Amino acid sequence: MKTTNVAAVLLCVPMLYGFSLEALFAPKARLWDVWSTYAEPPVLRVDHSAWDRILERYVRTDESGINRFDYGSMTTADREALDSYLGRLQKLRVSGMSRRQQLAYWINLYNAKTVQIVLDHYPVKSIRKINLGGLLKRGPWKAQVLKVEDRKLSLNDIEHRILRPIWKDPRIHYGVNCASIGCPNLQRQSFTADNSEKLLNQGASEYVNHPRGVAFKEDGSLRLSSIYKWFKSDFGDSKAQVIEHLKRFAKPGLKQRLSGARKISDYDYDWSLNDTAPG
Repeated sequence: MKTTNVAAVLLCVPMLYGFSLEALFAPKARLWDVWSTYAEPPVLRVDHSAWDRILERYVRTDESGINRFDYGSMTTADREALDSYLGRLQKLRVSGMSRRQQLAYWINLYNAKTVQIVLDHYPVKSIRKINLGGLLKRGPWKAQVLKVEDRKLSLNDIEHRILRPIWKDPRIHYGVNCASIGCPNLQRQSFTADNSEKLLNQGASEYVNHPRGVAFKEDGSLRLSSIYKWFKSDFGDSKAQVIEHLKRFAKPGLKQRLSGARKISDYDYDWSLNDTAPG
């Protein structure tokens, strides 16, 4: 069999069995144990006010309820403030924070670094167009772009080796933002030890009740964001449990329709940049 034919078969086999290559290669939650240590009570104070100001100035909610970032309007002064904020975060000793501080720290670090990476390559149509080195890489997630406590980290490390395995909370997916239209909203305020619960619930509600998260097609079949396929184990061991998770955050009308849903017919995700600029 020719090489090209082998490649075609490898691409088609997953589809025949009802899953995509993206789902097949979605990162697993594997604990990086060194980040498990925390301090109660905390010995550090973490200031996210600089990130707060940037979010307030540049995150805009469009008519459909999607939070977009105005990358093209960022001033030199605010870009310097973002760079300085990320520099300060990386100098902190995470083990000196409380668990609640750590949750906010990692989410803010992930989101702020993602915005910085997009700005470094702007204009760009999709974050997946940004290649920070290596063959066949789509997006910046595997590149070691941060250094905390003398350890180099990637965005994937933060999400899949720290946040997901330590907190074991599916709402993590509503907190971290990948700079894409299909992603849950980048919130208009920073996460803190005091507001993380509220913001995670708010992000979940905004996403589940928006068509990019959950939608019923014209034939009545259920279409979900691909997040619920890529990371299904975080939301439940079965499609029925995924639907139960969605019902937890669904508004009454949607919750009623979900109660009658027996299967998930399709998944979708829009990788277009969450930019305020058209196109």
